[in-house]
Amino acid sequence: MQEFVVLQSEKVKVPLFGLGTSHAGGYSHDAVVHALRECDYHLIDTARRYGNEEKLRVALQESGVPREEVFLTTKLWPTDYGFQSTRRACIAAMNRLGVDYLDMYLMHWPECLSSVDDPSRVREDTWRALESLRDDGLVRVVGVSNFLEHHLEEMLDYASHPPSINQIEFHPYQNPIKLRKFCKEHGIQIMGFCPLAKGKILNDPVLREIASRVGKSPAQVSIRWSLQQGVITIPKSVRKERILENSQVWDWELNEKDMDALNGLDRDYHAVNRSVIQAKIDTALPDGYKLNTKLNMG
Repeated sequence: MQEFVVLQSEKVKVPLFGLGTSHAGGYSHDAVVHALRECDYHLIDTARRYGNEEKLRVALQESGVPREEVFLTTKLWPTDYGFQSTRRACIAAMNRLGVDYLDMYLMHWPECLSSVDDPSRVREDTWRALESLRDDGLVRVVGVSNFLEHHLEEMLDYASHPPSINQIEFHPYQNPIKLRKFCKEHGIQIMGFCPLAKGKILNDPVLREIASRVGKSPAQVSIRWSLQQGVITIPKSVRKERILENSQVWDWELNEKDMDALNGLDRDYHAVNRSVIQAKIDTALPDGYKLNTKLNMG
């Protein structure tokens, strides 16, 4: 059974588990419909950059799941940062998704275009736009993605209240204790992407031993580890059988010893290379440029 976390700032209930999407590895229409219709997924995460918002519109409609039962999250790409451009980008995202409100809208990265003279001012203007979108009822929850402590400290100087969400890479190989502590102290909920480290962690001997002993897959153990720490978790897959497997994490728990063993695996490993993000922001690549057209069935 799906569990939820309540964001205190907005009093909004967010599913603790959902489906991540991206442009890397492709997009499967049938897999998204399967997740919504058959596997009890109630949160979908996407972004303008992934180039799949219009495809998700079709999948959401075909699934037959009522709009109010799907917590829809998308993200603002840095080339759209700024007060007016953020509002325009939000409306455009809603149009692509075929909805009249977003459940969650996030700043995708703290970085801005290199041509920007004052990135701090641009981030501030962007955040004020997000707050106005929330106040206008176009967005229920506003937050950030990939922000580190110093980025969040800057925001606290001008935000009406801290961002409700910080979406970060989170798995046993990437367990940023200091950042998590900072977020907890300021009421910022962690949302974790890449809970399987793009498959890197699945052959870890500690993870595999625990999985074998509890009768679950290494992927299920890694996802369960994340959920038991109260982190909103969004594994990605384009395979129906994996989507079902990833969702079967509610009727069992890891014991304290196993949790401690997995906590000890942190090695500051990033499946997503932050060092190349600035170049990607500055390069005029089309949204969804990595999508595998063989999987584009929607």
